[in-house]
Amino acid sequence: MTSTNGVRVQVLGCSGSIAAGCRTTAFLLDEHTLIDAGTGVGDLPLEAMTKIDDIVLSHSHLDHVLAIPLLADSVMRERFADASRGPIRVHGLPATLATLRQHLFNDRLWPDFTRIPSVERPILSLHAFEVGQVLALGPAERSRRLEVLPARHTVPAVGFALDAPAGWWVYSGDTGPNPALWAALRGRRIAHLVIETAFGDEERWLADISGHLSPGTLAGELAQLPGSVPVHITHPKPGEAVAVIEQIRAIDTAHEIEPLAAGQVFEL
Repeated sequence: MTSTNGVRVQVLGCSGSIAAGCRTTAFLLDEHTLIDAGTGVGDLPLEAMTKIDDIVLSHSHLDHVLAIPLLADSVMRERFADASRGPIRVHGLPATLATLRQHLFNDRLWPDFTRIPSVERPILSLHAFEVGQVLALGPAERSRRLEVLPARHTVPAVGFALDAPAGWWVYSGDTGPNPALWAALRGRRIAHLVIETAFGDEERWLADISGHLSPGTLAGELAQLPGSVPVHITHPKPGEAVAVIEQIRAIDTAHEIEPLAAGQVFEL
C-alpha cells in the first residue's frame, strides 16, 4: 500500500546475482513505478504487477532488466482488459533502450512487446532520458520527481535521486568511483544513500575491471558524504554480503553502514 504521508520505496531485490533468498536489483516506488527490474520483481503478486505504469532503468545489464519481458507477458491480458490503460513506459538512456531493442525485444530472444499485442497498442513503450533530467512519475495527484544521476560502469549507466519530504533518497546504480555523482549531490539534504559494493577487497581487481566498487574504493567515495547520512550497501554477490559489510565497517567508521535487504521499506 502506498504511504499517504510521503514517498514509499520497497526493496524487491538487492543482490548481485541469484541463489535461494537472493533477488537481483529492483525497487518499487509507491505502487506504480519500478526502479530497475531484476528478479525481485517476480515476488510481487500479479495484482501489484498490473499497477506498474513506469519502469526506470539504471543500465542494460541482465540482472537489472530481465523481469521486464516476463512482467509484460504476465500483465498484458489483465491490463488491457481496461481500455483506459496505456503501455508500460520503460525509461532509460538511449544506449540502454537500443540494447533492449536489439538484443531482447527482437523476436528471437523474446517477442517484441513494443509491438504486441498490436503496433497501435503495445504493452511496452520505450522512452529515452539523459543525465540531469528530472522525471515526473506516478499519478498526477502525487507525482514523484526522480532525477537522473551520472554513474560509471562498463556500459552507459546512471543512478537516481528521488525527491521526498524527508530528503533525497539516492541510488548509485552500478558504478565504480564516480566524482560526477558527488558533484551532482553537493549541497543536498540526503536522507538515505543506497550504494553498491559488488566485491570484497580480495577481488578489488575484478571490481575495478567490471566497473564496480569494493570496500577500499567505496571508502574513498564515502569520504565525500556527510557522516550523518545512513548508507545502505547493495549488490554484493550471494554468500558474500556479511564479509563485504565487515570489510567496509573496518575501513569506514564515520558512517552508519547497513546491508540493504529484500523486503526493506523506506518511508520518506
